Amino acid sequence: MDPKEDIRRLLVEIYGETRGRVAADRILPLIRPLSTRQGLPPTSFFSEKDTVLITYADSLRSAGEAPLQTLARFASLRLSGVFSTIHILPFFPWSSDDGFSVIDFVAVDTSLGDWRDVRNLGEHFSLMFDFVLNHISAKSPWFLNYLDDIPGYEDLAIEVDPATDLSAVTRPRALPLLTPFAKTSGRAVHVWTTFSEDQVDLNYKSLSVLERMIEVLLFYIRQGAGMVRMDAVAYLWKEIGTACIHLPQTHAMVKLFRRILDVVAPETLIITETNVPHLENISYFGNAGDEAQLVYNFSLPPLLLHAFARGRADTLSNWARQLSTGQRNTTFFNFTASHDGIGVRPLEGILPPSEIDFLIERVKRNGGQVSYKAESDGSKSPYELNITYVDAMKDPAAPEDPLHAARFLASQAIAQVLPGVPGVYIHSILGSRNWTEGVAETGRARTINREKLVFGMLEEQLKDPASLRARIFGPYREMIRVRRAQAAFHPNADCSVLSLDPSVFAVLRSSERQWILALTNVSARTVSLPISDAGVSGLLTDLLTGRRFSADSTIALDPYQIAWLIKMDTDLE
Repeated sequence: MDPKEDIRRLLVEIYGETRGRVAADRILPLIRPLSTRQGLPPTSFFSEKDTVLITYADSLRSAGEAPLQTLARFASLRLSGVFSTIHILPFFPWSSDDGFSVIDFVAVDTSLGDWRDVRNLGEHFSLMFDFVLNHISAKSPWFLNYLDDIPGYEDLAIEVDPATDLSAVTRPRALPLLTPFAKTSGRAVHVWTTFSEDQVDLNYKSLSVLERMIEVLLFYIRQGAGMVRMDAVAYLWKEIGTACIHLPQTHAMVKLFRRILDVVAPETLIITETNVPHLENISYFGNAGDEAQLVYNFSLPPLLLHAFARGRADTLSNWARQLSTGQRNTTFFNFTASHDGIGVRPLEGILPPSEIDFLIERVKRNGGQVSYKAESDGSKSPYELNITYVDAMKDPAAPEDPLHAARFLASQAIAQVLPGVPGVYIHSILGSRNWTEGVAETGRARTINREKLVFGMLEEQLKDPASLRARIFGPYREMIRVRRAQAAFHPNADCSVLSLDPSVFAVLRSSERQWILALTNVSARTVSLPISDAGVSGLLTDLLTGRRFSADSTIALDPYQIAWLIKMDTDLE
């Protein structure tokens, strides 16, 4: 089907025959190809060289320099040849939630830099932008226009009578769902605010809202976005009387945005952010890959934490065996940490409540906190664990913990060898600890993993071989560099998860050109394995250490040791 006809069909599906035709008449004139790369082959979407750094624009600061310029300087100095893409978390003017309450979708916060700084970074790295499409700041001009009843903005927000029964609605926060506002006319309204009183949900039943947000998306493409992260997309469409999450209209909207990009810039990828149980999460691949090309692999971070906390990889291995999208044009985004916490909901159906309680207690012992969400009966349940992933991997029983760095690096290695594109949060590769001072300042648990680092001090710490930062940063960076050179680590290369020892996570990755046996000891004990048990043969080399083995020999894995074994005569290009 012609892409524009498909767009027309989707609009009719979402809005009905009459309004769908009106929507098409308003939207189709906006859609013009911005790229000469039409008809991009699905197999060209991904490469083993794809690696993403996740960072705020001002995670690094230097006096007298715009943070975006400092980030570009650090990336050029330390990250060239390591990351292909940099995900700059929302860098727009904002009023709360560290950028996710956007005041102006098409401006750069002047405290961070300007669009020239963004484009300069894009000359050396591909860029991922946040498309914060569910909500807007209550202090934004758009919402102020709504309060003023300016024509074209009357239905920007979702007004609901506070007496309405909203008990069926899925709540990601333990906060009121509706927030009262007074319009300039004096009329009192209650509007839908899924995430906070400062984050007003946009009403996608309004064609004006849809048109404005498509214009925002197209603007990001013109500014060089190679990937678009759809923030909180699961809550996009609301129907009172339903859970208001994952509704059919929401999936149709993702398909719509995907089809628009297929016309405008087919090389630009959509990645959906849906911190929900695994089967719900992967539903955003759509039917035969017609929605997002990537989804965040939300079950991975807590399952990794569980594996290392218990010293056993069997639960993680059993889950990893079903990590297949079945499509060459889709894959997982494998991350262990982000600006948010470690999600708990993605463990539903995988770990029993007693094991989740075990993880919560471990996080608290390591200085972390727990955030909760509201249930329909008024109770609260754990939503996420707030802690840096570095400190999540600390042994709470060992104050000094000589194995801390090794354990953390081993956890990161597993995310690097799974099928998918790896995403690395800047505070993970920099070995950052819990920022408790920040939490005390803001009163928000998530601040614990959002420290602003002074560039000069960071450089001094990275130069000190005894510092935890240096002991993590150097090996982590080298591990990524090695990974990017291996065809067997292509996001869609074949993967077999092996059962060799309960304490070892083992995968055999293979492409037409090579295979790699990746072994990670998740325990504090030494494990000896007959290599032949993995079904491989010949002479092998560990890509990380250069050690050589015969497939009929035994390999001893020290506590938290990583080994990536490759056949010695394999093409390593």
